[in-house]
Amino acid sequence: MTSPRILFFGLFVLLPWSLQGATTDSNRQFLERHWQRPIAPQGEVPASFSALEAALDPDSCGTCHTDQLADWQDSRHAHAMDPGVLGQLLDMEAEDRENHQECLRCHAPLAEQADGLVAQMTGQDESGLHRHGMVCAACHVRGHQHHGPPRRDGSTPQAGEALPHDGFRTSPAFEDARFCASCHQFPPDGYALNGKLLENTHEEWKSSRYAREGQTCQSCHMPDRRHLWRGIHNPEMVGQGVTITSSAAAAKGRARASLTLRNSATGHYFPTYVTPKIYLEILQEDAEGKPLAGTLKREIIGREVTLDITRELSDTRLAPDAQRTLHYDRPLSHSAVALVARVRVEPDYFYVRVYRSLLTRGLPDKGIDHIRRALHEARRSGFDLYRQRTPVAP
Repeated sequence: MTSPRILFFGLFVLLPWSLQGATTDSNRQFLERHWQRPIAPQGEVPASFSALEAALDPDSCGTCHTDQLADWQDSRHAHAMDPGVLGQLLDMEAEDRENHQECLRCHAPLAEQADGLVAQMTGQDESGLHRHGMVCAACHVRGHQHHGPPRRDGSTPQAGEALPHDGFRTSPAFEDARFCASCHQFPPDGYALNGKLLENTHEEWKSSRYAREGQTCQSCHMPDRRHLWRGIHNPEMVGQGVTITSSAAAAKGRARASLTLRNSATGHYFPTYVTPKIYLEILQEDAEGKPLAGTLKREIIGREVTLDITRELSDTRLAPDAQRTLHYDRPLSHSAVALVARVRVEPDYFYVRVYRSLLTRGLPDKGIDHIRRALHEARRSGFDLYRQRTPVAP
């Protein structure tokens, strides 16, 4: 079997984001320039900049942008170089920068971050900018010029305004869903299984009513311009994206129930990637609150692929506005005191499989401690999104 580590990185060799073949509006032109990979080094610092203005680390940005820093610190972007990613990178050769980019291009895309990774690999410095993942500058700074959307009132910096780091250049592209596509959408000729791109979030959104209604990625994942980027790991966010209903009753020695989950407000497939799994479950419970053996019935929502990502085994994800219902009709156990309907979310289901495989096969060497930590964290990421307990009399 192909190594999951090698395969994950290999996927991205073939997937440079391209905007060719589409209309050349101003946002698209900006994004083509802004997301050229690899991102060029910032270059010489302007003579007028202070050390703080020249810095690229998030804490420096947070000196003025305190709210944005606070949001970012709790986001998945801040953990884009988590132990699972770093642990695999550390086993590469330090001089193999091209291979590093297969991962860094989205997880830590600045040239200065690539240098930081090499410094760690060669034992010079383990505290580089790469450890911070998707930093502020990855989206907002090119050649020491700062970029962002127009101000909330639509205004832009004017000549003569005394602003830190010579102000900022504005572009409405920061509020365009295509801004996110650079890392959240494979190109049309990208890696696909069963005729479907492995990463297709932007296109899923584009074909939904949300695109037609003008609701962008940022509308949900950056509400009121907040730098939250909440998704499948956040119970509140997941709960806002779906509607769950259930019913249960027992009569004449039988337990009957149903559990329905509707993708009512997620602007793409639920879930969009192969990594999570969602379980719809109905079971019978005894007086001690323990599940009774043989009473569990389950439906799985997700895209199942082989560990080496060469075959799709099933795809039960829900398109926007689609729903799935689990029907339950079983003999009522003499020990049952309740019927339980539950929706369980495992955000890192696939990563658990990958990390376990890497450790079992002894693939990590320098990064083994990171992979062990990643497995521990992935196993703890699951949560109950919904639980309804209905008392019954046997």
